[in-house]
Amino acid sequence: NNHMFDTPLLLAKNEGLTFDQRLAKRVLDLVVSIIALVITSPVMLVIAIAIKAYDGGPVFFVQDRCTINGKVFKIHKFRSMIENAEKDGEVIPATDDDARITPVGKIIRKTRLDELPQFFDILIGNMSVVGPRPERVEHVEKYVEEVPEFTYRMKVKGGLTGYAQIYGKYNTSAYDKLKLDLTYIRNYSVLEDLKLIIMTPKIMLMKESTEGVKEEQEPTNGK
Repeated sequence: NNHMFDTPLLLAKNEGLTFDQRLAKRVLDLVVSIIALVITSPVMLVIAIAIKAYDGGPVFFVQDRCTINGKVFKIHKFRSMIENAEKDGEVIPATDDDARITPVGKIIRKTRLDELPQFFDILIGNMSVVGPRPERVEHVEKYVEEVPEFTYRMKVKGGLTGYAQIYGKYNTSAYDKLKLDLTYIRNYSVLEDLKLIIMTPKIMLMKESTEGVKEEQEPTNGK
């Protein structure tokens, strides 16, 4: 996929998935999310108890995100920060050594276990297992203004994992990650989804793939 970094973004235009592709993707999402929830339920129970025991605050962190066709939904994660980490709606991206991150939060962020509740979002149909990471609502308008092709990224549901997470590196710019997401949509297949799902556990445990500031990068070259 390295050749993708040198190609014009316009070549990655797409019209989304066909009905058959959407149906196959939804069936895969249901199967994978149910299996994942059954397998990880003991782990999620332990995490929930640990979060509650630490400061008595809410177990889940809920945030508005944009998905297919700009639709807004509420994404769920295990809360890894202190309560009210972003007061008055002020957006403050997290960094790896952020003082707002709790001791429990440090562990679940490092292992990506804070993402597990998103299997519920997938089960109810708000997300897909594989797809572009759903962006914060306040960022989307700015992204589209700077890079109009960003709208093509929202031709599919936002995902828990995807091309950018698997093939992008720590220093990959958000612009290049956008190319990867558009390449995924253009070349979609069930087999490709299965391949990305199988590769994801290894990527989750790699420090360079964790979110934080990386997910909040601007969609311009290297910025």
